[in-house]
Amino acid sequence: MQIIVQDFTGVYSEQPFMQGLRDSARRLEQGAKLEGDEQIRWLDCTQIAGTDCYCDDEAVAEINKLIDESLCCGCGTDFATPPAIHFFDNGNYHYMSKLWTDRVQEPFDLVVFDHHPDMQPPRFGDILSCGGWVKKVLEENKFVRNTILIGVADHLVEELQEDIASLGDRASSLVIVKESELSSFNPRTSNLVPRTSNLYLSIDKDVLSPADAATNWDQGSLTFEALKSIITELSQDRKILGIDICGERAQEFKPIENGAQTAQEADELNNKLNQELVEFLRCEV
Repeated sequence: MQIIVQDFTGVYSEQPFMQGLRDSARRLEQGAKLEGDEQIRWLDCTQIAGTDCYCDDEAVAEINKLIDESLCCGCGTDFATPPAIHFFDNGNYHYMSKLWTDRVQEPFDLVVFDHHPDMQPPRFGDILSCGGWVKKVLEENKFVRNTILIGVADHLVEELQEDIASLGDRASSLVIVKESELSSFNPRTSNLVPRTSNLYLSIDKDVLSPADAATNWDQGSLTFEALKSIITELSQDRKILGIDICGERAQEFKPIENGAQTAQEADELNNKLNQELVEFLRCEV
């Protein structure tokens, strides 16, 4: 299993599981052997400017250079070859899924779990953003066959119609499963979900209920058990090319209704979730 962690804000410092991954990454860099075929890289992105919510061209180039240098680590492992789990901090950095899927060179379906559609056009220029990266993938990535958004807030879907229409022919490859449809959604029987043999998963934990995660955006109602069930159904008889995970808490934490009331509670909740996600995904990949 390959795990690559991109730390943009330092939020992982209060999560023992994530710090365990950091220690493993350091030992690997020093030439140690990890158990089994586990390979872990920790990328410090905290000093890269122009990355919060929006990612300017200079930051994109710097991030890609950092990734390239890490992938060419000289340890005998090809980190450029999926599958790999990528952690990249809170939802302000969800645009990293655009940079990671840009590296895939074969046809695939992109499945995005998110309480927000991330299809807004940028406010200025053509800058990559956490709120518009899905739209850019649809417009630019020739290997994406279908894009499925799962758990999007109903009112946000209603506001998307003009943006979807602007996609032209690519609009037909977009499927949205609204939050209100989750209780009756079954990937195996649904005729909404197309199937290409390769699958790429991108998970923003704000799709989950406040009982399961503490994030930096308003949250949905999907349970962790339901998330696992959907992933299991979607990945059956398919090759997973990569898995992205974001949605940590904000640095300036505010109490969450029906959820964590302190930063410490949020970190404990997210630490447990991140560990359980890795354990679950190890069995799926």
